[in-house]
Amino acid sequence: MKTPQILGIIPARGGSKSIPNKNIIDLHGKPLIAHTINVGKNTPSINRLIVSTDSTEIADVSSKYGAEIPFIRPSYLAEDDTPDLPVFIHCLEWLIENDNYIPDLIVQLRPTNPFRKSLVIESCIQKMIKNPKADALRVVTPSTVHPYKMWVVDEDQQYLGPLIKSDISEPYNLPRQSLPETFQSFGYVDVIRPDTILKKRSMTGQHILSHILKDVIVMDIDDWQDLEFARFLADKHLTEDYN
Repeated sequence: MKTPQILGIIPARGGSKSIPNKNIIDLHGKPLIAHTINVGKNTPSINRLIVSTDSTEIADVSSKYGAEIPFIRPSYLAEDDTPDLPVFIHCLEWLIENDNYIPDLIVQLRPTNPFRKSLVIESCIQKMIKNPKADALRVVTPSTVHPYKMWVVDEDQQYLGPLIKSDISEPYNLPRQSLPETFQSFGYVDVIRPDTILKKRSMTGQHILSHILKDVIVMDIDDWQDLEFARFLADKHLTEDYN
């Protein structure tokens, strides 16, 4: 049988506002992005690993740690509000046009989540291979705050109303254990079919497989507080079984 072509894409723009040069800032002796490159290289089924960046500095660091930099992303695809979809469309269309290459699956690995296990990523890939009807897969964890206990405020900024309208009477007053279990995504890993991106123009499509993780370190480093906590975990050797 033909070996599936699994492409890992690490999107890493250079213009972070919260932490300047965030993607290459030091975390436990290595640039932040190096942790993601390492786990991608250590995932058995990923046979091509690309960093999509607009920054030549990030490109140089990523290349040093073994990632492929086939292009420099255009600046208009690296704005503060640029969503994932056009970045991934650009990458796939570039590879089709220049390399005549299209993968069977794409694995999105965000560099702001440095503590991953290659075994988990590999399990997600195999789950997608075994479920051909799925458009994408997302890793989720149990919600830290239940959405039934979230509120919105009216236009006058006075009265509260529940975020989610429900048939359950006053769910915000019920114990969490009596409510439906809910999950959230922190960008641990997404696995996506090329057609979902190129034809359906979506990062998920309609049929989204779940991969539920519990009792693991899941981080999305967004600000200095997140970074300091990640450094604390790494310096205390609490993350040695990751990557």
